[in-house]
Amino acid sequence: MKKIDGGITAAQGIRAAGIHAGIKAADTKDMTLIVTDTPAAAAGVFTKNSVTAAPVILCREHLSDGQAQAVIVNSGNANACTGEVGMANARRMASATAEQLDIDAELVLVSSTGVIGQQLPMDKIENGIQTAAEALSTEGGSDAAEGIMTTDTHPKSIAIEIEIDDAPVRIGGIAKGSGMIAPNMATMLSYLTTDARINAKTLQIALNRVVDDTYNLLTVDTDRSTNDTVIILATGCAENADIVEANGENYETFCEGLQFVCTELVKMLARDGEGATKLVEVVVKRAKNREDAEKAARAVAESPLVKTAIFANDANWGRIMMAIGKSGAEFDPYQVDVWLADYQLVKDGMDSGYDEDKATALFAEDPVRITIDLCAGDTKITMWTCDYSYDYIRINADYRT
Repeated sequence: MKKIDGGITAAQGIRAAGIHAGIKAADTKDMTLIVTDTPAAAAGVFTKNSVTAAPVILCREHLSDGQAQAVIVNSGNANACTGEVGMANARRMASATAEQLDIDAELVLVSSTGVIGQQLPMDKIENGIQTAAEALSTEGGSDAAEGIMTTDTHPKSIAIEIEIDDAPVRIGGIAKGSGMIAPNMATMLSYLTTDARINAKTLQIALNRVVDDTYNLLTVDTDRSTNDTVIILATGCAENADIVEANGENYETFCEGLQFVCTELVKMLARDGEGATKLVEVVVKRAKNREDAEKAARAVAESPLVKTAIFANDANWGRIMMAIGKSGAEFDPYQVDVWLADYQLVKDGMDSGYDEDKATALFAEDPVRITIDLCAGDTKITMWTCDYSYDYIRINADYRT
């Protein structure tokens, strides 16, 4: 596979736009529109938070037939905890988008992100939809990546080209999220596009598989958003043989490409966590099973004591051992080994005799990679997170003010 330019508009049959609609006070882009030339195979994965935003409810309804032709996204307002009015406004967003594009409203998916508990400014929303529709372009990928941002410091975008049946197939993606990000649909939004020929059922299976190994292994602050959404649209404009089953070489090649795109986006999200100064990768290997591997990795990745130690370049490996121990994973504490990069800090659950200055220097690098060997089985996973700095408190204390 190779990286290419274009983001979500790199795939054939995709246009996009990102514009300023005035939803956010700042003069920044706050609305994104993604459109396929014809109805596309579509799949989605959404938040598991029981407090679910209106646009998520609407997306689940509209994706029931596995088709979509447009995604409209606003930032600055989550349209969550907004009752019947909020649900009606989500439907109005879909209808207004459909009217501008002359398509069925049920082919429109809706996302919102921002402050919870406030009603959408529908006059600005509807005017913004018209502006976005007029701005649609096959080169609009970068603008679309900007239009979904909230506390992000920069847009996240990627595109690749792979070969399936000797035919070029493109996969692109954008994402946003800096805070309120935790596993189980780690607020986080991501939109993926491909020109692969693949049916909706198989596309959904592929997305579920990849999300479990990427977005669901991302954590910034343990808080699970009300609006988490990952949507993929497949235009079928490429010339590969149809991928109709979730098996075989072509399916695996597609999944590998999708996995790469989502992994790169996850790293961008973790590195841009609110107040973050470093990307942190927590690798747990030789766990008893997948559940234990996730428990151990998550406990370390979400520990405020571990995250603040990383910010301070403090090789306080006792905090890592503490976090593993509270995770509920099964292991023998006196068989655990811990590495920082390729440098061992812990051997058999005790101080390895490492050099403090060398460990401090390694903690100052970006990314920071912590590897934990539980010596309890044969399962391995990687989880992505970031450190906690003073700015995390400042950003969230000032979020509405």
